[in-house]
Amino acid sequence: MRSFIFSALSLFSSVLASGSFESSWGSGHSFDSRHSHIARQIDVVAGANVTNATEVEMVASAWYTGWHATDFPLSNVSWYKYTHLTYAFGITVDDPSTISLNDSDVELLPQFVSQAHENDVTASLSIGGWTGSRFYSTNVGSAENRTLFVKAVTDLADKYSLDGIDFDWEYPANQGIGCNAISTNDTANFLAFLQELRSTSTGSKLILTAATAIKPFFNTTGSPSSDVSAFAKVLDYVEVMNYDIWGSWSTAVGPNSPLNDTCAPPADQQGSAVSAVAAWHAAGMPFAQIALGVASYGHSFAVNTTFALANGSTTELAAYPSFNSSAFPVGDAWDDAPSVDVCGVFENQGGLWDFWGLIDAGLLNSNGSVAAGVPSRFDECSKTNYVYNTTTQVMISYDDAGAFAAKGAFIKDTGLRGFAMWEAGGDSSDILLDAILEASGFDIDDCE
Repeated sequence: MRSFIFSALSLFSSVLASGSFESSWGSGHSFDSRHSHIARQIDVVAGANVTNATEVEMVASAWYTGWHATDFPLSNVSWYKYTHLTYAFGITVDDPSTISLNDSDVELLPQFVSQAHENDVTASLSIGGWTGSRFYSTNVGSAENRTLFVKAVTDLADKYSLDGIDFDWEYPANQGIGCNAISTNDTANFLAFLQELRSTSTGSKLILTAATAIKPFFNTTGSPSSDVSAFAKVLDYVEVMNYDIWGSWSTAVGPNSPLNDTCAPPADQQGSAVSAVAAWHAAGMPFAQIALGVASYGHSFAVNTTFALANGSTTELAAYPSFNSSAFPVGDAWDDAPSVDVCGVFENQGGLWDFWGLIDAGLLNSNGSVAAGVPSRFDECSKTNYVYNTTTQVMISYDDAGAFAAKGAFIKDTGLRGFAMWEAGGDSSDILLDAILEASGFDIDDCE
């Protein structure tokens, strides 16, 4: 495929106030033109009276994790189905002039960039993550540190011929793992850092993205910001991480990555793609600068059979059942084992199940459908699947092809920039990837 054009002239009329989109791109940074093998463009209409629409390229992306490279080598990536891929992770350290890479990353990152470029795919490096965000706050916390951190980023980008940098700060002005440096001025300092980065010769050409929570960056009062429009001027787009919404920390079994929850009872409305996109857009982020984060994994819960099955059924699962919060089920081979984290705190078993893991365990068939005899449920509101292992008494919430297709349709109908999947290796035979590509409007039939 050389070009597939989609004119999204049916975008919400409130995409942007007249003229604001044009000013957002006044800094001179441009969209990458590297990938012509799979392309879907969208005409972004900035208000009803704008005569010159701005055409931008849609994003089909995923994170590639270096620590899973043994099981999912770069040769297994379906490069032709992506426009962007992001390597995880570079790590913040207490020296703002340095960004750390693990030993394996030092070897793998150049290979990742080389293969991406050979396949006309944009190559980015993600900095931070859950365990790697500890020093973001101090690294951008003063003018001197910001300048040092800018140089660290641009030096890294130049050294590895990166096309982009993804800032996965978890989270500005809001504690993540538990021992992150944090300041009430984090969001303002992050913006100042990005503005300085954009002003450099390297930074002006990089694709800059931010992986974010489902609510806008926190302000100095500890609440989600009501205005993030300044970030739209320096970031190409944000990836709203609409996953880990429900898990072992929750009060009931719920959807890991719900598309919607406005149709659920109030107690079950913990956040969703619909509410997240609405919140970011209301705060000033254009729809066309929001990519939806989607998950190729699910969470597991220890649920007694009495609570798991609905009304005495042997096949139908109950909605939002209670679970044993002191039991931590084991997930698939990629699950996080019990360990002491970077903060020195003991963390229990993760209980994560990748999509391929559910197939390997026999809970799903090779095509991703529920295996015969496995109790299951599909929640129409959140577009989430659940399966139940009657032997281990473990319930798992996850997304299948239908859930990914529903999110793809949401992306297309809302005029979002595209999607970002955590993670590329969690899929199985591209079942999830193909579903969201097709529903989002990408033509994948002629990509090879």
